[in-house]
Amino acid sequence: MAHPGSRRDTGEPMRRSRLRRRLAVVLMIGGFGLMAWLITHFNSSAIVAALRAAGARGLLAICGFHLIVVVLMGFAWWNLLRLGKPQIFVWGRLVRDAGSEVLPLSQIGGYILGARAAVLQGVRGTAAAASMVVDATVEFCAQIAFVGVGLALLLSHWPNSTLALPVIVGLVAAGAAVGTFIAIQRTGPDMPLRGVARLLRNRAGALFSAAASVRLEIRRIHGSNLRLGLSFLLHFCAWMASGMEAWVALRLMGVSLSPVVVLTIESLLYATRSLTFLVPASLGVQEGAYVVLGSALGLTPDVALALSLLKRGRDLALGVPALVSWQLFETHAQRRIQTAPPSELEVQRSALAQESGCSSIRPM
Repeated sequence: MAHPGSRRDTGEPMRRSRLRRRLAVVLMIGGFGLMAWLITHFNSSAIVAALRAAGARGLLAICGFHLIVVVLMGFAWWNLLRLGKPQIFVWGRLVRDAGSEVLPLSQIGGYILGARAAVLQGVRGTAAAASMVVDATVEFCAQIAFVGVGLALLLSHWPNSTLALPVIVGLVAAGAAVGTFIAIQRTGPDMPLRGVARLLRNRAGALFSAAASVRLEIRRIHGSNLRLGLSFLLHFCAWMASGMEAWVALRLMGVSLSPVVVLTIESLLYATRSLTFLVPASLGVQEGAYVVLGSALGLTPDVALALSLLKRGRDLALGVPALVSWQLFETHAQRRIQTAPPSELEVQRSALAQESGCSSIRPM
């Protein structure tokens, strides 16, 4: 017999999930519209010409360059746990980025998909979830440093730029937010969660218990400042490499800009993307930011849009195979559960579904 409150317990999350999906669809359609308008407004023939200059060889080149960035970020995530093989976390990072850039998911949805990918490769669910939270925090700290580099370059080369003030305000706000988040991770209370878990005897109790376990794992990860520092350094190197990737892409299109200009544009671009994390794949946002920043720093709108579209092509070229591989592993895991003997069924379900905290994502 169902618990009297179970319908309310499941109904409210379902309504919120539907609202999030509808919001994602609205934002995605709006982003597509903005992107299409920008392309048609800023000389689409010139944009196509810039893309042709790069060609397939250029796309392959930046895909290879971007894989270096992904490897750095994957090692930064693995370094927090030092569990399993590093390539598991490199693949998980590739799946995470594919979920954010290819599927109609926000960045948060990509995080969940990345953690699920790690679980499918044998990483404990609590460890995958906790390390993903800390890794995202450390990466955000590295991104703040990357934007700080961009701000320093902006002030030194364009001291009168109107972009400086909003960047400074954004950095202060981001620093305060991440400082608060780190403090909560390090010292936030977990006893209330345990107490609620003892009182509740339904699924909500299990969720509270899992949340307490994840929080304890987060604290354990925060216990090693050396690992946190190394992960920060790896993420910072990845951000700097991503800026140089854009410089390489522009060179392949026949556009010569100094690395200083490109790094400044890229750092401010990703700061803008972070503010609009709810927009799936930052559709329209990335293109609009490139046009605005490029116009202010010497990059023509047609080349800026071509660079953005080249990155979209890179995301598809790397993301689709990553998602296909995740699909295969996920399908295999589900089949293994369905065909397992009754004595093993509950064990496998617990290991592959409940512990992961990501069981709401299923094969397409």
